[in-house]
Amino acid sequence: MITLLLVPLVLPFALPPLARRIVHQVRPKVALWTVTSAAVALAVGVVACLGALLLPLALTVPALGRLADLIQPLDSGPQSLVLVTSALATGALAATCFTAGRRALREVRRFRAAHVDVADLPHVGELCVIDDARAEAYALAGTRRRSNRIVVTTGMLRALGPGDLEALLAHERAHLAGRHHVFLAVAQCAGWCHPALARVVAHVSFAVERVADEAAAGACGDRRTTAQAVGRAALASTRSRKQILPPFTAGATGGLVPARVKALLTESPRRSLAPALLAMALLCGTAGASSLAGAVSLHRDVEVAQGENPSD
Repeated sequence: MITLLLVPLVLPFALPPLARRIVHQVRPKVALWTVTSAAVALAVGVVACLGALLLPLALTVPALGRLADLIQPLDSGPQSLVLVTSALATGALAATCFTAGRRALREVRRFRAAHVDVADLPHVGELCVIDDARAEAYALAGTRRRSNRIVVTTGMLRALGPGDLEALLAHERAHLAGRHHVFLAVAQCAGWCHPALARVVAHVSFAVERVADEAAAGACGDRRTTAQAVGRAALASTRSRKQILPPFTAGATGGLVPARVKALLTESPRRSLAPALLAMALLCGTAGASSLAGAVSLHRDVEVAQGENPSD
């Protein structure tokens, strides 16, 4: 049982290299959905396995043992190994929940503050211009009470020509239309569950920017102009404003800009299926099967401890 539940805790380390290959080899939208879904699936498996692993330690508490109707100690393997593993899992799960809760509250505050900053500024449609010499542009997703906003500083307007600005705005509109903040937020939450999954956030961010780049190139009808806009915006931008924005706020200068420019200057990937995708499917399938088998094994051990015959 212990081994089966430990396997899903190790498998996420294989996801970052697979994600890196996928975001460069397959269509951006397919890559975005695939990598984000895999990160979420593995994060759920990690949390579920940590929760299952804390059960042997929890059932050593007399009150919990009586609540579970145990008539004999739970036997899931060598007692010392099981209890040590269970204690470590309990600590890891507690730390994960505490860290995720604290960071989530911080990012929600940042998101609200970002909306407050632009709430009283004049806007035309979704476009809002901030009088700031720093060159920045980003898409701020709306809420129930607040509308979507494309925020551009006067510094960025001065740094770009008319064609570049058109591509930039098309890029930001693509972020809002595709609800890319949801992908970034979900990937960020998955990253809080496992250190290996935290390394996948950068690949999700790159995939998000590639999807928006392709949408902007299609809207402008010129991949070279879009590449030029991305490069100029990145060269002109500063990071001071981004530091107060939540990480799920997408902008034109996010991701690996040189790789994005190179992709725009070449033909867009046409493959929707690659060996890395199959490897990722195998990875997630293995994690799911191991989690399920471990949970079934633990359930049978609990039934034995309750004095029942293990279910078939």
